[in-house]
Amino acid sequence: MCGRFTLFCSYHQLIEEFDVAEAFSEELYKESYNIAPSQQIVAIINDGDKNRMGFLKWGFLPSWAKDEKIASKMINARSETVDEKPSFKKSFYERRCIIPMDSFYEWKREGNLKVPMRIKRKDDAVFAVAGLWNTWRSQEGEKIHTCTILTTKANELMAPIHDRMPVILNKEQQKEWLDPHLKGREKLKSLLKPCPSEWLTAYPVSNLVNSPKNNSKELIERVSL
Repeated sequence: MCGRFTLFCSYHQLIEEFDVAEAFSEELYKESYNIAPSQQIVAIINDGDKNRMGFLKWGFLPSWAKDEKIASKMINARSETVDEKPSFKKSFYERRCIIPMDSFYEWKREGNLKVPMRIKRKDDAVFAVAGLWNTWRSQEGEKIHTCTILTTKANELMAPIHDRMPVILNKEQQKEWLDPHLKGREKLKSLLKPCPSEWLTAYPVSNLVNSPKNNSKELIERVSL
């Protein structure tokens, strides 16, 4: 799964890297070293004409959900079955997004311990992960815009850490995934593969990352096991 990540590149990097034409104001952007489910996260969609950057609440709410509690169980969607699940099927075809990250965390089992690992690009570049979004309306009429992160099987680098990883897209794949005119199931599913292992590196970090209350640069520093 993917349950924690970072985003601390600059606002202007995001605009440039993801060709954003419309976005929230710069003062609303807050860098974070420990982004957790239920938080508002940066996401990018395409409206058929341009890329737009905004905030989505992490934890997907299908339109039929009775209350918000289900969102905590839907922070990830399995790419292998996402087009078949009633919760995600409509968004798979109509409401796709990408979620920028600098890195993500995963916990590696070492005996009885779970060691937090930080996984990032070797070149330290910000990257894009495939996601889905939806707008849910509460009984009181409030609209909540939510999202989920798509996962796939682990590549060779990730396999010793965890059996799943987020779907990381290259530049061309990002354009295709965001294109609202693209509806072909096979083409869309073909984008949801593990990225090449050589893109990434991983190293252990402090147990401080275990709590979402902790959020500082110290969380991304390498520690000795």
